Amino acid sequence: MSQMRRAAISIPSNIAEGAGRQGNKEFIQFLYIALASLSEVETQLILAERLGYIDNLNEMNAKVESLTKLIYGLIRYVKSK
Repeated sequence: MSQMRRAAISIPSNIAEGAGRQGNKEFIQFLYIALASLSEVETQLILAERLGYIDNLNEMNAKVESLTKLIYGLIRYVKSK
């Protein structure tokens, strides 16, 4: 669970750090790192379900999918600037 917590904290942290950088290229790089952390959280959730720690991933999967779309949308927006 601590690994999942670290990955989950990494998502907004990387978005914030990237937003604080001077160029859009760096911001986009940090957004992709945030996506990688989100993928790590998703993997940890799947493993937690398979190991019997949690029951139903439907709601969590929907949230992961929503966050993924939001971050990709932000990447598209920043690239268009």
